[in-house]
Amino acid sequence: MLSRLCDFMPGLVTLLNYERKWFSDDVKAALSVATVALPVAIAYAQLTGVNAAVGLYSCILPMLIYALFGTSRQLIVGPDAATCAVIAAVVTPLAAGDSVKHWQLVVTMTAMTGFWCLIASRFKLGVLADFLSKPILMGLLNGVAITIIVGQFSKVLGFSFDEKYLLERLGNIPSYLTQTHIPTLMMALLTVGIYFTMKRLRPTWPPAMFAITIGAILVWLFNLQQFEIQSIGTVTGGLPLFQTPMLNVGVIRELVMPALNLAIISFVSMMLTARSFAAKNGYDIDADKEFRALGMANFASALSQGFAVSGADSRTAVNDANGGKTQLVSIIAAAIIAIIALFLTGPLEFIPSAALGVVLIIASIHLLDLKAIWQLRRQDRQAFYLALVTLFAVLFIGVIPGITLAVLLGLFQFIRTVMRPSDQILGVDKNGVVRSLDASDKAKAVDGIFIYRFNSPLTYFNSGYFKRRLLEQYARQKDDIEVVIIDAVPCFTHLDLSVMAMLEDLDKIFRKRAVRFELAGRKRQLRAWFKQVGMTSGSDGIYIHSDLYIALEINKNKQNTDKALQQDAQVKELS
Repeated sequence: MLSRLCDFMPGLVTLLNYERKWFSDDVKAALSVATVALPVAIAYAQLTGVNAAVGLYSCILPMLIYALFGTSRQLIVGPDAATCAVIAAVVTPLAAGDSVKHWQLVVTMTAMTGFWCLIASRFKLGVLADFLSKPILMGLLNGVAITIIVGQFSKVLGFSFDEKYLLERLGNIPSYLTQTHIPTLMMALLTVGIYFTMKRLRPTWPPAMFAITIGAILVWLFNLQQFEIQSIGTVTGGLPLFQTPMLNVGVIRELVMPALNLAIISFVSMMLTARSFAAKNGYDIDADKEFRALGMANFASALSQGFAVSGADSRTAVNDANGGKTQLVSIIAAAIIAIIALFLTGPLEFIPSAALGVVLIIASIHLLDLKAIWQLRRQDRQAFYLALVTLFAVLFIGVIPGITLAVLLGLFQFIRTVMRPSDQILGVDKNGVVRSLDASDKAKAVDGIFIYRFNSPLTYFNSGYFKRRLLEQYARQKDDIEVVIIDAVPCFTHLDLSVMAMLEDLDKIFRKRAVRFELAGRKRQLRAWFKQVGMTSGSDGIYIHSDLYIALEINKNKQNTDKALQQDAQVKELS
C-alpha cells in the first residue's frame, strides 16, 4: 500500500527519507524563494488582471501539491510571465470589463489547463516535453517577453493603451509619450535605481522585494496618491472568496483550445527547467508524472481561486543557489506566503503600479534572448527561420494565435522529419562492421549487394517517398547488383497496409530486373505481419533475415557458391 502511495506521490519518498542535515539548507532556500515569489506573484496578478491576493493564492496550494506529486527536488511552481500573458490575452476580451467575470474566466481556464495536463498524463504523453523544439520555444518566449515589456510601459509612464495589438500600440507610441505622467515616471525610475543598487551591493538579497517595499513605504509616508501615482489598491486578505467557474457552453468552447495550448507551453517550459536542474544535481525526472503534477497544481490553483502556474525558472534557480535539497523548500515557502496572504495583506495596497511594471519589465528582459536566435542563423538555418516565424507571429498576430502557430510548427516539423527523413547506403569497413558510406571512405560497398537504411518509421504518408528514394539510390549503383537489402530495424515499427502494398510493388520491380529483394531485422515481427496481410516470404516472396550481418553472410555464401558452380561448369565445358 505504501509503495503504491509513494509511486503516486513521488515527493513523499523524499520526505519519508528526509535527513536532518538537509533542514538548515532547505529553510534558508525557502526564505529566499518566498522573498522572490511574493513581489513576482503580485506583479503577475496585475498582468493577469486580477487582485494582488490572487497571485499569492496561486503560490500556496500549487507549491504544496507539487512538493508531493512532482519528481523534481528543486523545481518551484508558481505564476509565470508566459502563462499570465496567455491568460490575460484570452480572458480580457471575453470578460468585457466585468472584474467578477474576469476572475471567473481566469479560474475556469486554469482548471481546464489542469484537466488537459491530467489527460496527457493518463495517456502517457510526457513525450510532449520534446514536442516544441528549442528554436520554436525561443521564438515564443522572446515574443511574449516583448509583448509584456511594451504592455507594461503604460504602467511605467502613467497612461493606458487603447489598442489591443502590439503593432498598433507601437505605431501610436509618439502620441502616448506626450501623455507621460511625470510623478509616475519618477516612481518607476526610483524603483529601477533601488533594484540595481541592491543587486550590486547585496547580490544575494531579493532586489525586487526591496524595490517594491521602499516604493510602498514612500506612497504610505508621503501620501503620494495625491500626485495621482497609482497603487494596486485594497488587497482582500484571508481565505479566498469562492468564485463559481464559468459553465456557459459558449464560453467554455472559447477556452478549450487556448487552455490546451497553455497546458503544452507550460509543460514544455517546466520540463526544460526541471531537466536542467535534475541533470545538475544528478537525478532523473519522470515526464508523465510531471504532467500529472502540473495538472494537479493547476487544479489546486483553481480551487484556491488562483490562476495557471508552471515551473518558475527564476525561483528554481534561487532555490538551487541557496542549497535547497528537497521538496520541503516548497512546503516552507508556501507556508510563509500563506501567513502573509491570510494576515498581512494590509500594507500591500500601497505598492505602486509603476514599481510592479518595472519588476515585470525586468523579469521579461530576463526571458529575452534575441542574441541566441541570431546565433541560430550560423548554427542551423532551418532552426533560425522557425524561431523567427514564431517570434513575429506572437508580435504581429497576438500571443494566442502565435502560440497556436508555434504548436502547429512543432507538429509540422515532426511530420516533415518523419515524411522526409535522412537515408544512407551502407557498406562494410575493414573490420567487417556495417556502417554508412561517406566521404571518409572508412567503409566500402559490398560487391553485388546494395544495402539501404531509411531513418524513420514507415507509414502510409512516407511509403511513397521511401520507394522513390530507394529506386533513385539503386539507379546510381553499378549494373552488377544481385540483391537489395533493407535495414528493417529503424523503419518497420508498426503494421501499415500501405507499406505492405508498397513492399509488394518493390518486390515485383526488382524481380523483373532479376534482383532479390530482402529485409534484415525484426524477422519474427515481419513474418507475422506478412502472414496477417496474406504476403509470402522466402523464395516465393521477399526474403527476411534476422539482422544485417546474417543477411550479408548468407548472400556472400550464395555468391561464393554461385561462382564455384560457374567455375565447375566452365571446367566441364573445357574438358
